[in-house]
Formats: sequence, structure tokens, C-alpha cells
Amino acid sequence: MLFIYNFFLFILLLISPLVLFIRICLGKEDKIRFKEKFCFFSKKNHVDGIVWFHGASVGEILSIMPIIEKFERDITIKKILITSSTLSSSHIFSKYKLKKTIHQFYPFDLNFLTNFFISYWKPKLAIFVDSEIWPNMYCNLSERGVPLILLNARITRKSFNRWKYFPKFSEKIFKRINVALPQNLESKRYLKLLGVKNIKHVGNLKFFGTSQKPHKNIKLRNKFLKKTIWCAASTHKSEELFIGKVHKELKTNIKNLLTIVIPRHINRKKIIANELENIGLNTEFHTLSRKLKRNTDIYIVDTYGDALKFYSLSKLTFVGGSLISHGGQNPLEPAREGNYIIFGPNVHNFEDVYRMLENLKIATKIHSIKNIKKIFLKKIDFTENKKVNKKLKILGNKIISKNILEIKKFI
Repeated sequence: MLFIYNFFLFILLLISPLVLFIRICLGKEDKIRFKEKFCFFSKKNHVDGIVWFHGASVGEILSIMPIIEKFERDITIKKILITSSTLSSSHIFSKYKLKKTIHQFYPFDLNFLTNFFISYWKPKLAIFVDSEIWPNMYCNLSERGVPLILLNARITRKSFNRWKYFPKFSEKIFKRINVALPQNLESKRYLKLLGVKNIKHVGNLKFFGTSQKPHKNIKLRNKFLKKTIWCAASTHKSEELFIGKVHKELKTNIKNLLTIVIPRHINRKKIIANELENIGLNTEFHTLSRKLKRNTDIYIVDTYGDALKFYSLSKLTFVGGSLISHGGQNPLEPAREGNYIIFGPNVHNFEDVYRMLENLKIATKIHSIKNIKKIFLKKIDFTENKKVNKKLKILGNKIISKNILEIKKFI
């Protein structure tokens, strides 16, 4: 099975230049650093014993930053490598001022590339985040005696069923994991069935989130002074149009309403603006806005890493990826900033988190524009969850400490 996997990867490698060229043109790849995915690294390595973290994209990188910042102060750790696969995650990383941590893009999972990657960086520990499971890298790390941790591990029913189609292959991969730290009990059960021997449930890292302190937002606060604002965060295709229709309906009750749209992928910003303008709404981009126009309906945040600024000014946030089959995005960041959370019916990626927020009475599932309007008018002045925010932070600190203790056993 590994042979077949590598054969298909080799075919993908042959067409990858064309795919990468298209992605560069669409603004989804770094036009210089894309070569890192072929192991042409932009950073030099002169240190043995690197601690290596890998997470796919923005959510995974943000979830490990509190650990990274603590390890930055640990004198026993000389150098830290973070790899990820997306351009947006590299932008997020660049906002942190880290002295001994560097970022590179993760290579294609071909046998010869993964071997070269390990030889070049010489990690003493590999920590993969969430559901990042790469057969060739796992096998080569194991054969070289590099301990492998699956941190904040997540295995859904869908992914579990895919792995079970190939039981011998999946067992060969999952037995390479030295310890798995699942983010929920469902993942713990699936990991055990897939053959992971050492599993410890210490909680979901995303309860903690980024440790970056929010800005005071004086300029933004003054800009939106005469507006009633709310956020639509991590939105995907079709969800912005839904939010635009919600805005039109809400304006019949709230004349000074301003909707802040924070799309998951900012390269879609012009498409989003065109869709909203086609239904009669006035849009404005964050990067082009100095003074807010009086008739602006939708304020589109077209920068990475600034969502926290807007959550701190808002009291209510719709979290995207939940009206489509994507499975929802992480709602904890706006919740910690005092926002009431509204979301669609498709949140299987963070089902336990949304359930917890619903139990704490700071989140509600919506199904229609009429439904969202009713909730919005009740919660637009929401100020009830300051105590809940404190509880979330205490819980998050405990979880981060437990994860660090497990990681330190291998350093």
C-alpha cells in the first residue's frame, strides 16, 4: 500500500509545478518560498537537536504558540522549527517576535524528500498537530529513532473510516506514534482502534489559543464610534452572501449597523465585495480604509492576524464554515473576547467546543435569516460572559501545562 501511495505522490510531483504556478497567481503560495516544499530551504541549520512542530494552517499554528513561547524561554531547547502548509499560517507566524524559532513550509510527503528533510534539520523530537498524519515522514522518523508526538490529536469518524479501508497500512503508520494527546474522547477511541499504544487525554489546546495581547484599538474604536458593530468571522464561500442578506434585514431595526466580515481566505476579498455590492450593499476594505465612509454596510478585513482587534470591539460574532459542509471553525477566540457566538448547523470539526459554549449559554445555533435576526436583537448588548471568559482561561492554562509536561518527557 505504501508503494501505491508513493506512486500517486510521484504523479502529483510531476504536475506540482503547474499547480503551484496557478496557486501563486491566485495568491495562495509564496512566490519565493514555495521552493521549501521541494526541500530548497530558505533558512540554514547549524544546530543538532531541533524541536520540530508541524501544523497544517492558521488554527494549528495559533494553538501551539503558547507552547512555543514557553519553550523560547527554556534554556534546554536550543532551536525550534515550525512547519506549515499554507501561506496564511506563515503570515500569522511572522507577527510573533521569536528569537530561536523559525518557520519553513512543509515538504511534499515523498520518501526521498522526507529523508532529506530529516537529514537537514536533524530533529530530536517531531510534534505533529491535530490531524497531520503523513505516512512517509512518520516511517522515516521512526526508522531514524526520532520520537513522534501527535499533539492535540483529532480523528473524526469520517477520517477513521477512511483509514480502516486499509487496516495493515494504517496500523503500520499509527504504530509509529510514540504518544498521542487527543483533544477529545472520540479521537482517543479512534486512535486506540487504529493501533496507537500510548494515548493520554489531557484536553484541547484550542481552549487556550493564542497568548498574544490584544491591541488597545483606539483608532478602530474611534473609527466605529457611531456604529453598532458585529462580526462574521472565518467565513467561506456563500456565507458572506448570507451575512449580507442578514445585514439588510437587521438594518430595518438598527440604522447605524456595520457588519465586519473576516473571511477565512482573504484572496477572495474582491469576489466577496462584488457579491455584496450586487445585492445593494456598500463595502469597504480594511487595508484601504482610513476614515470610515458614512454609507458603509460591510467592512471586509483583508489582513491576517487582526481578528482579535475586531472581536474586542464587538459583542456578537457569527463563526463561519458552519453553514456549509466544511464543519465549522474554532469559536473560542471571539468567545474569550466577550462575544456571544452564533453558528450554523455544520460544526462537526468542533462539536464538543460548541456544545460546551451552548451549555454555558453563550452560543446559539441558527438556521435562517429570521432566526439570526431574533437572536441578534436579544444579544447585541451581550455583557454576561466575563466570568465564563475567566473560566475558559483557567481551563486553557491547565491544559497547556499538561501538554508541556508530556512533551518534556521526550526532550
